[in-house]
Amino acid sequence: MSTRPPPANVTICACEEGHVAAVTTIYAYQVLHGLASFEIEPPSEKEMRQRRLDIVSRNYPYLVAECAGEVVGYAYASPYRPRPAYRHTAENSVYLHPAWAGRGIGRQLMWALLAECEARGLRQIVAIIGDSANCASIGLHRSLGFREVGGVGFKFGRWVDSVLMQRDLGAGDTTPP
Repeated sequence: MSTRPPPANVTICACEEGHVAAVTTIYAYQVLHGLASFEIEPPSEKEMRQRRLDIVSRNYPYLVAECAGEVVGYAYASPYRPRPAYRHTAENSVYLHPAWAGRGIGRQLMWALLAECEARGLRQIVAIIGDSANCASIGLHRSLGFREVGGVGFKFGRWVDSVLMQRDLGAGDTTPP
């Protein structure tokens, strides 16, 4: 738990075109220094604009957290998988500017995102967390009611979960590729 006080005035709102530059900067830092994204090179601002447009045009929420006019984090939901049985399931993503981590902003973003997803008729949300040692993200999601499972879809009139399993091939993860 951080000893930094939470910011006094955090505003959560829909991500607009004018927020994309700040979102791009936050994401670039995470790509280069974190494990939440498995991208190697940060995408351009143009690419991030297109990604945002793709998400909002499909009626998924894309939110930013602002403090004193500065974008300090963002979160969005996106389709979990393209098959029709997953149409009621979203995947969430949440990223913070590193200077603002540990102040409860991620939790505020996630609460707002969960409410938006429910309001849009989504029924399940999945968090795919990079690095099993990412205790902060795992703890945040657990505290919001997430539990460790596989993905979930709706088929044959019932909810069906899936199990994520992994197996090493050859040297597996004992040596670099």
